[in-house]
Amino acid sequence: MAVHIGTSGWSYPHWEHVLYPPGTASADRLGVYTARFATAELNASFYRWPKATTFVGWRRRLPDGFQLSVKASRGLTHAKRLYAPELWVERIASSWHELGPRRGVVLVQLAPTHVRDDARLEFFLSRVPDWMRVAIEFRHVSWQDEAVYRMLEGHGVAYCVMSGANLPCVLIATAPFVYVRLHGPDTGYLYAGSYSDDDLRWWAGRILEWDAQGRDVYAYFNNDGDGNAVRNAETLRRLAAR
Repeated sequence: MAVHIGTSGWSYPHWEHVLYPPGTASADRLGVYTARFATAELNASFYRWPKATTFVGWRRRLPDGFQLSVKASRGLTHAKRLYAPELWVERIASSWHELGPRRGVVLVQLAPTHVRDDARLEFFLSRVPDWMRVAIEFRHVSWQDEAVYRMLEGHGVAYCVMSGANLPCVLIATAPFVYVRLHGPDTGYLYAGSYSDDDLRWWAGRILEWDAQGRDVYAYFNNDGDGNAVRNAETLRRLAAR
């Protein structure tokens, strides 16, 4: 089994002096990032889904063994709220195919106002190809229910484990892999603060438990301010390696 730890996104100008040498061109950031990390979660795809040729380019540019996870378009999750998902699923799957061995996980983040709808979720899950690894991040509390977890498990789709302000931290594994998003330790704001070493030791313990169960683990830090995500990811990777 494998543990993949990285950050949510990589092209942040304010990561100069933390990850990127001063003056690093935006086009060169990915190369610097992949020298330090073996996985990343792409967030820009949420706002504008990339062309299939872009995925081909990533397959060629990313080093062997690198795993790229990608956030599904808000067109699917926030505009249509998973309704009539066939065209979006086809488009995502076509692009995902082009990524080849660099494929990590497709993250489907539902809107905070998207209340529980079992029928709509079941229909969406039934349309997802078996060869795609998918994780779903539920932001509305109504989804936190055993019946929902069982539905995910039946389709081999991962419940996204979350850490962040006002988000439920449910430690549940519903797939052969676990997907974790660490949005920051601040209790009032998402994407803020830096996790303490004690916090990260606790998360390393959970990751090692999932790894011992035979599950791959993907964990991404989304607290990008001040380069916290970079430091936290490197610390957690070191702790989990023990």
